[in-house]
Amino acid sequence: MNLKQIKELVEVLDNSSLTEIDINDKEFKLTLKKDIKQEIVYAQGANNVVAETQQTQAQPVQSVQQTTETEKIEGLTINAPMVGTFYKSPSPDEGPYVQVGSHVDADSTVCILEAMKLFNEIQAEVSGEITEILVEDGQMVEYGQPLFKVK
Repeated sequence: MNLKQIKELVEVLDNSSLTEIDINDKEFKLTLKKDIKQEIVYAQGANNVVAETQQTQAQPVQSVQQTTETEKIEGLTINAPMVGTFYKSPSPDEGPYVQVGSHVDADSTVCILEAMKLFNEIQAEVSGEITEILVEDGQMVEYGQPLFKVK
């Protein structure tokens, strides 16, 4: 096998879905492998998170794609400032911070987001009336995900 044939094999590998070419001959052994770049997309609510991973032939090639329909949310919303678990009240035996119809000011606490065993009180940062609660108690939320609609 000459250099021209090896270059042709490299080109075939690059332009195909193959990830490895292995040739064993009496005189030589040739193994060509290519790394696969794979984009993994996670989407939930109105927030998309994109991550790239490098995979080699030694690892199984997997495509993970989880998507949900995103709602078009109009008007003012109170969005999650972090990833965490949403809680509508300070404890299970107490009432919720806000309900549909509650009036909030910029410094009103509207919920708690738990992240890494830390409970973070979330302020409205807008003034108005809560018209809809967009997440359920105990639900995981993403950064930037709308939690409440405000009028």
